[in-house]
Amino acid sequence: MAILTSDHNRVLNHELRQRIMNADEAAALVRNGDQIGMSGFTGSGYPKEFPVALASRMEREHAAGTPLRVNVLTGASTGPELDGALAKANGMQFRTPYQSDPTVRKRINDGDMEYADIHLSHMAQFMDYGFLGKLDMAVIEVAAVYEDGRAIPSTSLGNNKSWIESAERIILEVNSWQSIELEGMHDVYYGLDLPPRREPIPLTRAGQRIGSPYLHIPLEKVVAVIETNSPDRNTAFKEPDQASRQIAGHILEFLDWEVKKGRMPVDLLPIQSGVGNIANAVLFGLEQGKFHNLTAYTEVIQDGMIGLIKSGKMISASATAFSLGPDMIKEVYGNLRNYRRNIVLRTQDISNNPGIIRRLGVISMNGMIEADIYGNVNSTHIMGSKIMNGIGGSGDFARNAYLSIFMAPSQAAKGTISTIVPMVSHVDHTEHDAQVLVTERGLADLRGLSPKQRARLIMEKCAGDDFRPLLEDYFARALKEGNGMHTPHILNEAHGFHQRYLKTGKMQA
Repeated sequence: MAILTSDHNRVLNHELRQRIMNADEAAALVRNGDQIGMSGFTGSGYPKEFPVALASRMEREHAAGTPLRVNVLTGASTGPELDGALAKANGMQFRTPYQSDPTVRKRINDGDMEYADIHLSHMAQFMDYGFLGKLDMAVIEVAAVYEDGRAIPSTSLGNNKSWIESAERIILEVNSWQSIELEGMHDVYYGLDLPPRREPIPLTRAGQRIGSPYLHIPLEKVVAVIETNSPDRNTAFKEPDQASRQIAGHILEFLDWEVKKGRMPVDLLPIQSGVGNIANAVLFGLEQGKFHNLTAYTEVIQDGMIGLIKSGKMISASATAFSLGPDMIKEVYGNLRNYRRNIVLRTQDISNNPGIIRRLGVISMNGMIEADIYGNVNSTHIMGSKIMNGIGGSGDFARNAYLSIFMAPSQAAKGTISTIVPMVSHVDHTEHDAQVLVTERGLADLRGLSPKQRARLIMEKCAGDDFRPLLEDYFARALKEGNGMHTPHILNEAHGFHQRYLKTGKMQA
């Protein structure tokens, strides 16, 4: 039997070795209008060379007057070699489910690209159920392929299993930059069936393994193999600013209170943390805090989570991808054998599965763009119309979590924008899903409160000093002259903050 090595012999199957070609040759296999499922989740595990070659071909075809645009489906956001390159070439006619590339964002908001913002837990089942149509091609990064078609997954799993099973044709990027010591870290569950035959998922602990450490590749579908050696392009996290540290402090104090009240065990419940500096500030705070034997059931392994594992505070972390800064990538890759004991990477239909989230009692912490005085949350759109990144997995967790927390600084854009507004300009998470709102000003526990009670608490605890009087004035007048007393609003003023900003460049009156 051939033996895997760190720098060569990553394709051990003889048939697949006959299909090795360069990225330009593989890109020539794409047809105009193809729907392509690509690997990748938050800058990890996405194909590096194929998309760049495809973008170059698109530019040549467009210059010659020949259309070549495709639909792109991923796990979540990717990297500049994929989203950035294809968007720059104007090669994507449709994108889903989540993106964070500035050129992609501009294309979407300029109307040059269609975009469907879909819950991450829905993507694989939408494909499996046929809701998204035919998948012409899957392009998947892996670390290695064995003789029998078992592949060692890369630094993200995302929707790779579904893309592989659904696609007519498969292209593999076998990336020797990815360590073969990733072998054994993944847990690919092959037990999901279509309704009505679907059985319960047998997962009852955050760190439990229920599947295979490998992706199973149908060799007859593989039309090309590209050998690469390219790093993931994760971005370094900034040092948490004062507002982030204050938000983290409010959350940690609240969790301590929940333990003291007997509503949570002394080791807490599994943690889910969205991507970003505030989320990392909370994780760094936990590292310095008094909680031990922590677990995580989340989407991404971030720097702060590695710190918790390294310090011994966290005993297991389940996710679908890494999202690490350059220094932390070196730390993890230098000690993969040790981290394999604590980290499980799953497909996102399991990492984001609503039933498991509810079963485990996850503590969900996600960022927001804005919230209104009644607790509705907008996490995707600027001024109601322009997409930022997408809902991601925040909805999967928020609606099903034991405790659902949304957090952001109280003001943005150098104080010209209030995070707390009379009515959100776009709703991603209704007041029924947001249990706790946090800004640097304080924390509002909304559980069990009526709309008017929520409004008074959110204004008191979360609104910035520059905007609280405006919010209180709006609410007082809405109580007197608004349309109904259950959730008082003055409809022709409800978006007055946003209208002032669009007209004057600031939300202040």
